[in-house]
Amino acid sequence: GSSLLTGPEGLMAKERENLKRLKCLRRYRQRYGVEALLHRQLRERRMLATDGAAQQAHTTRSSQRCLAFVDDVRCSNPSLPMARHCLTHICQDTNQTLFKPCQGSEEVPCNKPVPVSLSEEPCCPLHLRLPPQMYVPEQVLAVPEELEAAPTELYLSAAELQPTESLPLEFSD
Repeated sequence: GSSLLTGPEGLMAKERENLKRLKCLRRYRQRYGVEALLHRQLRERRMLATDGAAQQAHTTRSSQRCLAFVDDVRCSNPSLPMARHCLTHICQDTNQTLFKPCQGSEEVPCNKPVPVSLSEEPCCPLHLRLPPQMYVPEQVLAVPEELEAAPTELYLSAAELQPTESLPLEFSD
């Protein structure tokens, strides 16, 4: 970039100004000195931290299964993220607070895990109680018999309609 001489006379004033701008643009937002050193160290630390966490997560998550036992046989489902149980057995974990068992109804008890929501008694979709209907459909109005039995003589067919002489020619057909 610095040897852009156009001949023995050197650069013109406008070319020197353009070269100065080009150099400024190349250095724009670049770090120098202590700032560059600290930035490089921070990047290296982040790379080491993320590589270590990624390897640890890969080794532990790939082999992590649910800890619940059903009839003396360990559950083979993978566990939920950041938990030790699968979705079916998550309510067995006493430390978790995101799921509660569905209460079901009096006739049919249900223990499916349901995410805790704002309601006091979370229920699965099978036992969900719907709120009362807020929309009341309008009543269909009855048609009076006089209108139903109207004579058909009042209505003319298209064949019976004749063009009038007061209409222009383009409307007469």
